Amino acid sequence: MDAVTSIDELKLRDWTPKSRLHAQETDVPLPHTPCIDVHNHLGRWLSADGDWIIPDVGELLRTMDARRVEAIVNLDGMWGEELDANLERYDRAHPERFHTFCQLDWSLLTQADGGRLLVENLEDSARRGARGVKIWKTLGLSVRDSGDHLVAPDDPRVVEVVRRAGELGLPVLIHTADPIAFFDPLDAENERLDELRGAPDWWFGDTDRHPSFDALLDAHARLVLACPETDIIGAHVGCAAEDLDRVSVLLDAAPRYHVDIAGRLAELGRQPRRFARLVAQHPDRVLFGTDIYPAEDEQYRLHFRFLESADESFEYAPGEPIPPQGRWTISAAALDPVLLPALYRDNARRVLGV
Repeated sequence: MDAVTSIDELKLRDWTPKSRLHAQETDVPLPHTPCIDVHNHLGRWLSADGDWIIPDVGELLRTMDARRVEAIVNLDGMWGEELDANLERYDRAHPERFHTFCQLDWSLLTQADGGRLLVENLEDSARRGARGVKIWKTLGLSVRDSGDHLVAPDDPRVVEVVRRAGELGLPVLIHTADPIAFFDPLDAENERLDELRGAPDWWFGDTDRHPSFDALLDAHARLVLACPETDIIGAHVGCAAEDLDRVSVLLDAAPRYHVDIAGRLAELGRQPRRFARLVAQHPDRVLFGTDIYPAEDEQYRLHFRFLESADESFEYAPGEPIPPQGRWTISAAALDPVLLPALYRDNARRVLGV
């Protein structure tokens, strides 16, 4: 078989090219400043078998100590007894190493007085010891109320509960929508087809069933602006890592709005200079986070390399035959060291009140 025929018969799914570039590789084993990972999952909510994502808390603590991870925010507290179980396993057993956030029981909105019940749900979690609130992307995509109406992020009942969180001194970390490509047609131009092929439920491009990405992000912004007394963290770089100009506009408009970098090395690493400019323009508003669960030694080192080195064209998911969030490599941001203490730790300490 000649080479051309062989190429013609090669399926794209089987094409996994290996870079022949000889590029600088910098090992950054420790962060410039001890860090706080503000976005991670340690509970049972996202586990495949319903058991704890972290089977051995002692081993996690050893990884944290080795990588100078001062504390981790656990977003899996949920509410009620599950919140208590997370607080006992992490926060109370290892004070100041973990900060567990609750979630809200959106099913309460299917009841006639759902808004009041949702606030009571939050207040109960605060009394139990929740350190903040996590709002997941189901708000705006699938959460429905008693009238079977889709509940938007800027729904008055959501505004009320987020304002109440601010009164209780609880920061709110909110994930709205998903990567822009998840809302694009499933055609030859969609840059995340590999990922969506493996997780078809992550596609929201059916406009008869889901709002558009822009509609969701506009509602996200209206929620933030309606709650000026609440510290809000926009997950995954303000839920729009592909459009940092949009993120910057909201940061300018809302002094208590913050963003984390969790789960978005693939996006930030293809625009490292633009990301560095965002951090420089908003040094008190960008927070370190990974969203890598279970938390791994290698992934912490990879994040430190991205933030601190000047390396070019390296893998954001080492060991994966096909990069999961897009077929490209990333380059590091080489952030000004002056900016690193705030990003790694100081901004999180202020928002968390620790």
